[in-house]
Amino acid sequence: MTMERLAAGDILPDNNRAVLIGRVWSKREGGPCPVLVHEGQVHDLSGLAPTVSELLERPDLVGVLSRFDSYPVLGSLDAFLSGDAGELLAPVDLQAVKAAGVTFADSMLERVIEEQARGDATRAEEIRKKLAPVIGDNLRGVVAGSEKAAEVKKLLQELGLWSQYLEVGIGPDAEIFTKAQPMSSVGCGAKVGIHPISEWNNPEPEVVLAVRSDGVIVGAALGNDVNLRDVEGRSALLLGKAKDNNASCAIGPFIRLFDDGFTLSDLENAKVSLKVEGQDGFTMTGESLMSAISRKPSQLVGQLLNPNHQYPDGAVLFLGTMFAPVKDRRGAGQGFTHEIGDRVEIATPALGRLVNWVDRSDACPPWTFGSQALMRNLANRGLL
Repeated sequence: MTMERLAAGDILPDNNRAVLIGRVWSKREGGPCPVLVHEGQVHDLSGLAPTVSELLERPDLVGVLSRFDSYPVLGSLDAFLSGDAGELLAPVDLQAVKAAGVTFADSMLERVIEEQARGDATRAEEIRKKLAPVIGDNLRGVVAGSEKAAEVKKLLQELGLWSQYLEVGIGPDAEIFTKAQPMSSVGCGAKVGIHPISEWNNPEPEVVLAVRSDGVIVGAALGNDVNLRDVEGRSALLLGKAKDNNASCAIGPFIRLFDDGFTLSDLENAKVSLKVEGQDGFTMTGESLMSAISRKPSQLVGQLLNPNHQYPDGAVLFLGTMFAPVKDRRGAGQGFTHEIGDRVEIATPALGRLVNWVDRSDACPPWTFGSQALMRNLANRGLL
């Protein structure tokens, strides 16, 4: 598999004033470090907080980080991307990794298609032609939990087209599930994993919110919620098997903190693009408009974290994807599926570019550095 060497200019946001929090494995320090990326340099924030989870709890974080020259430089971003200084990790550690599903009209339709097809990709196009004119037209512009949503539900029930996916898509209760375990996400430049049993799968380009333990949304990153369509299509009860596998969750390249120049409102109007390039010459592109989401991000966070459910180490929340790829790859009517070696790029100007390469989950580097290993490492380095 060919994995190109990335450079800082390939992944950084367009705005050079962005306040970027990341996480690296530093060869010099002998372990993971929360970092500030500023003007192409990687500043060590371990003295401020040993974990990203603790770092993001600081209410004065943006102001504290404005004194960037107070924090030692571990090396250039290019040196970490080349492997000389270490490697780029997912910009999260102890936070819960959660995801909201079925939050865009187009992806709602595709989930219903998977359900109807029972995981058989060859039936998807036939079912899509049947359902799209009815379900798709009724879903667009519907606000979840609204009176209009209740009217659509009644209509589709009468037509015999109601689905458990539509219930969470436009009903009062969002689908919030655990995407991955804390410490298991991979970062920009790493391999992402597809379970070897899957023959129908896809990337899911998403915006990921960084949420403090008190429910305050402090920033955002990009994410790839790698999905096995055939597995989940067989049964919704296989969601865990379809979603949580080795290297199946990518987050990065960095968390951009909200400040005067970048707000949640800016994020709600972002356009997220996807590009897949295969070693077989296959290319696919698409985009997701955050403005098409059926629930506001703040509403999704309210369903994630509330008096009924707390996250003392904070959480990150994938907001769902509008883009469900249908471009034929292995043959007419079979739609899209990944092949080993695919290069996946998820991008938006405000957050940069998250780049990964596809491999089988059992061929990706195994996850071995968990919470216990982190605590031992930090203790040995005198950071606890």
